[in-house]
Amino acid sequence: MIARRAGASAAGLVIGLAVAGCAVFGGASHGSGSPKADSTESPVAVAPSSPGATRAASQPAKLLAGKIVGIDPGHNGLNYTDPAYIDRQIWNGREWEDCNTTGTRTAGGYTEAQFNWNVATYLAADLRKLGAKVVLTRKNNDGIGPCVNTRSFILNRAHANVAIDIHADGGPTWGRGFTVLEPVADGPNDKVIASSLRFGRFVHQAFIAYTPLRPANYYGHDGYIFRNDLAGLNLTTVPKVLIECGNMPNPSDAALLTSPAVQRKIAYALDAAIVRFLTGHWPAR
Repeated sequence: MIARRAGASAAGLVIGLAVAGCAVFGGASHGSGSPKADSTESPVAVAPSSPGATRAASQPAKLLAGKIVGIDPGHNGLNYTDPAYIDRQIWNGREWEDCNTTGTRTAGGYTEAQFNWNVATYLAADLRKLGAKVVLTRKNNDGIGPCVNTRSFILNRAHANVAIDIHADGGPTWGRGFTVLEPVADGPNDKVIASSLRFGRFVHQAFIAYTPLRPANYYGHDGYIFRNDLAGLNLTTVPKVLIECGNMPNPSDAALLTSPAVQRKIAYALDAAIVRFLTGHWPAR
């Protein structure tokens, strides 16, 4: 979950429709509900409706060999245990913000941090099978932090070819759907704005094609929003977007987001968008 503050327009929240990595710090969490990083089970995906681009006739086993992909699973499982650490202020490129937050959760207590980690682990496994080098910003779901600016620096230093910040939202209980958060030029990210918007479009298309989630009906516009108040987007020097995969307080979205089968579908959608961005083709199915 990424905070949406009151008076966001004055604070730098810009809403609009978007036009148009192994330096891995560790394996899977051994906590409850975590997937295995080396699982051989293929991600489950719905039958695709074409995202609107030519698909590769075949998919080589090492399609992403030589590529570096950054994955930032938002928050961390023990953030709630150290408020002094996560509440300290960091510079996000435009203003001060909290080092991190606890994230949101479903009414049943399933945490966003666990969801983010599960999807990231499935995605990392998929990408490694394609030959990519994967860089994760945290090693498991049993720690605290790191701060959001540090997460950007990790992926920047890795020179990732593309990166994704994985989150789920904590919106109103009546709201449903996913939102792609996209960067606004502020200096450090100037050179990757166009490529980030292009990647965001592929993420949006893949979510519609491969997951049961649809564009949010309560946040942004048609599943897109520009944000200029987040360190993850402001400080990036690699193409990156943030995805709010669904709204955890909504019972229908919660049922989807806590399902391992849907988590795999979400991971596959992100994998497909990354393949499209890096190769020019959607992966063969």
